Amino acid sequence: MIAHSVEAPARQVRKPFYRHLYAQVLAAIVLGALLGHVWPAGGEALKPLGDGFIKLVKMIIAPVIFLTVVGGIAGMRELGSVGRVALKAFGYFLVFSTLALIVGLVVANVVQPGAGMNVDPATLDAKAVAGYAHDAHETSVTGFLMAIIPTTMVSALTEGSILQTLFVAILFGISLSLVGRPAEPVLELVERLGLVVFKLTGILMKAAPIGAFGAIAFTIGKYGVGSLINLGALVATFYLTSLLFVLIVLGAVARAHGFSILKLLGYLKAELLLVLGTSSSEAALPNLIAKLEAAGCDRGVVGLVVPTGYSFNLDGTNIYMTLAALFIAQATGVHLSLGDQLLLMAVAMLSSKGAAGVTGAGFVTLAATLSIVPSVPVAGMALILGVDRFMSECRSLTNFIGNAVAAIVVARWEGKLDRAALDRALSQRPLVEENLEAAVEPQIIA
Repeated sequence: MIAHSVEAPARQVRKPFYRHLYAQVLAAIVLGALLGHVWPAGGEALKPLGDGFIKLVKMIIAPVIFLTVVGGIAGMRELGSVGRVALKAFGYFLVFSTLALIVGLVVANVVQPGAGMNVDPATLDAKAVAGYAHDAHETSVTGFLMAIIPTTMVSALTEGSILQTLFVAILFGISLSLVGRPAEPVLELVERLGLVVFKLTGILMKAAPIGAFGAIAFTIGKYGVGSLINLGALVATFYLTSLLFVLIVLGAVARAHGFSILKLLGYLKAELLLVLGTSSSEAALPNLIAKLEAAGCDRGVVGLVVPTGYSFNLDGTNIYMTLAALFIAQATGVHLSLGDQLLLMAVAMLSSKGAAGVTGAGFVTLAATLSIVPSVPVAGMALILGVDRFMSECRSLTNFIGNAVAAIVVARWEGKLDRAALDRALSQRPLVEENLEAAVEPQIIA
């Protein structure tokens, strides 16, 4: 049987800082931002670099999820533990998704970033957001649930849907577990394929600086730093709120479960910079799974919690929805009573699930929410369209951190967290980033 070794060699030669992925991505972000600012046309022209890298990563997401989940479930032995992990994960998602909505609501009422703008909704360009509103109407909770079921087992891996892949992987893993001993050769094949796919992931990650460079150059070149000034209060409020949510709310959760949120952020710094540069949390999904396993989280728990969380545990998106909705209401002079705001929050909770997996999901979800709450004009979304790209980076970062914390917490609840490995990883002794490649080298266990 094949296992993943997490033991590091006795002696390690430290890499120069410029050879670390986080340093390369950080340099790429700075250079891309400078290029986009100095030469906007050139920055816009680099969009294919960012899009191409994200496509490369999305190409391997389905195999990574499938192999990780199948191997994890089949290795759990007890099928009851699969349902227990899923139940605990969804309970966690429900609590913290709701809390994120409440935080956005409270901050919007206290800070009131849209107050005093006195915008006449009739003067807004409704056509600018018509496409997003159309996408919002096309999505529904029922449609979302039906979309989880793929046309065929193979199409789940070829169409790029995270939830379809997860659905098929869970069924396949359960079937392997039920078959038992005769299925062991298949399980060994799955584990060997996992080694190959994670090696491929490492190869593709070498292109991360190029992708981050192109993506940030396009963002600054097309929208310009100046667009931040016009709606600076909203953008600053959103970033500060998300930061406080991570440090205070998720920080308290982390402390209660025996680890430091700051050390976790340090451990995931390369992935966080990648998310920042590409505005996509999916870009760092394969690396997040590998790093959580290397940090002592059970493979099956990580395989279930992280992919599911990418659709159901969207803390950053939820903060954005209530904050942006109240900003539009304040800017257009619409008064929302407490009842209206509670209705808005309830609708946002449902619509965030219905729009999961849709391109530009944060903006589409906001459109879906406002279309159901008639007191806030959907056309008001035109006010924030210019800065939504900048806020999408913060949404992605907060979503990413929230799912990393969720995986560790659920693993601990299940008693499937290696505390020594977690402490070693978060304290960078040994430097897990340097040894991550060695951690997935195959070892044959007699």
